[in-house]
Amino acid sequence: MTHREVMVALSGILLGMFVSILATSVVSSSLPKIISDLQGTQSAFTWVVTATLLTTTISTPIWGKLSDIVNRKTLIQIALVITVISAAAAGFAQSSGTLILFRAFQGIGAGGLTALATVLIADIISPRERGKYMGLMGGIMAVGMVGGPLLGGALTDTVGWRWNFFVGVPFAIAAIIVLQRTLHLPAMPRVSARLDYWGALLIAVGISGLLLWITFAGNNFDWLSWQSFSMVIGSLVILAVAVWVESRVEAPIIPLTLFRNRTFVLAVIGSAAVGVALFGASVFLSQYMQVSRGKSATVSGLLTIPMIAGNLIASMGAGALITRTGRYKKFMVAGAISLVAGLGLMGTIDYHTNMVVIGLYMFIVGIGMGMLMQNLILAAQNTLAPSEMGTGTSAIAFFRTLGGAIGVSALGAILGSRVTSEITHGLRDMGIDGGAISSGAIPDINTLTGPLKDLVEMAYGVGVAEIFLIASPIAFVTLIAVLFLKEIPLGNKSGVQERLEELARTEALAAEQLAYIEPATALLGDDDADEADADDADALGKETTRSAR
Repeated sequence: MTHREVMVALSGILLGMFVSILATSVVSSSLPKIISDLQGTQSAFTWVVTATLLTTTISTPIWGKLSDIVNRKTLIQIALVITVISAAAAGFAQSSGTLILFRAFQGIGAGGLTALATVLIADIISPRERGKYMGLMGGIMAVGMVGGPLLGGALTDTVGWRWNFFVGVPFAIAAIIVLQRTLHLPAMPRVSARLDYWGALLIAVGISGLLLWITFAGNNFDWLSWQSFSMVIGSLVILAVAVWVESRVEAPIIPLTLFRNRTFVLAVIGSAAVGVALFGASVFLSQYMQVSRGKSATVSGLLTIPMIAGNLIASMGAGALITRTGRYKKFMVAGAISLVAGLGLMGTIDYHTNMVVIGLYMFIVGIGMGMLMQNLILAAQNTLAPSEMGTGTSAIAFFRTLGGAIGVSALGAILGSRVTSEITHGLRDMGIDGGAISSGAIPDINTLTGPLKDLVEMAYGVGVAEIFLIASPIAFVTLIAVLFLKEIPLGNKSGVQERLEELARTEALAAEQLAYIEPATALLGDDDADEADADDADALGKETTRSAR
């Protein structure tokens, strides 16, 4: 494909990715206001985010497996429809529970967009050229991440927070139209394979159990209790059964053979750690800005620009240099160091820290994001066979969003516990009955005055800083994984080219085998020949099918 043809096809893919990012990020600066209006608690705040991450996590490998079986263009359009319908439905939510439910459905569509956008880019662009386009994807993600909170904050402060969920509808419709008109992939032979329903169900139940335990332990029951023991052991047993199922079914959701690939394993470890550290900490930035610093939803979105700017600059700059030089490991190492340092610095803030200093720390975090996230996928894709591209890419996204879901749940629980503890002790010292404030509900800081306002601001400042401090050593795991990564020269063929060449090799093998069969059958009698032809044709058909898969 020429550069123009690539850019035309890429426009629809990137617009679809932008819809996914926008649908997720548009509420980030508005969540404190939304949960306050719906009279939700800190746990509800956490689960509005966790529900989306959970269903994204569970659905991502399913979308990836489907992409290896059916038409990828149709799949990404279906994912867009699911995303926009569920997002619009969330706009009519009358309680935090209803909002969480619709956000969970939204995550199913987001899982498809997360998995399929990267796979489609791999289809049309070779690994050697993919760096700059992955950087462009990182740039689009950065624009969505900064534009979403700004747009959401402006809507919340003017026409109301419900418009956060309606604003993505025209973008999704545009993405569907653009994809239909611009994305043209060659027809591929259909692969007959049954979807691994049991594996998908077991993975979903096991992961959900662990996340529920992380969310409720410490609040509804003790960490060391029979409830904790039951939930953890039960979830681990279910996940062990899921691994057993995946090792035996014909078309597993996450093929265990992928874990023989060292680069893939290290990319999974690095992505999961990034998910825990980054998503788990950054999602609570809006609470720090609005509750601890008293900023509006719009201003809190503006204050995250340094982190997004760092992401944009690093993603596009590193992507262009990777395409030019063919080297990617040094950028990933630099990104991991930047992420660890940035999160550690964010762990030193409090409710009086200068906003310029906080902006510098966020910029360092953004640099780490930009150099790491897309390049971890690039490194793994460079080592995957064409038949593994969908499942392998989606598996990395699965573990990254799983890490994010675990991070949001765990760090959210820590934040809620620390904030409640600080406020309760502070109120006791002042001899004040805090009511809903001391019960865990997220307060509207603008309704508080005097010492009570200072106490709440201090509590959230201390709590948010603590979760960043916890996230920094978790991000260090990513640095270790990247250091052990072996740099392999980037390939020069796109995914479609490799798949067509693999198909040609399979057909050539079939023709070669037939050439041996026909002379042999000529030496046999008619009956024997017919029987041999049938047996050999059956065996050849099975072998060809296995090769195609």
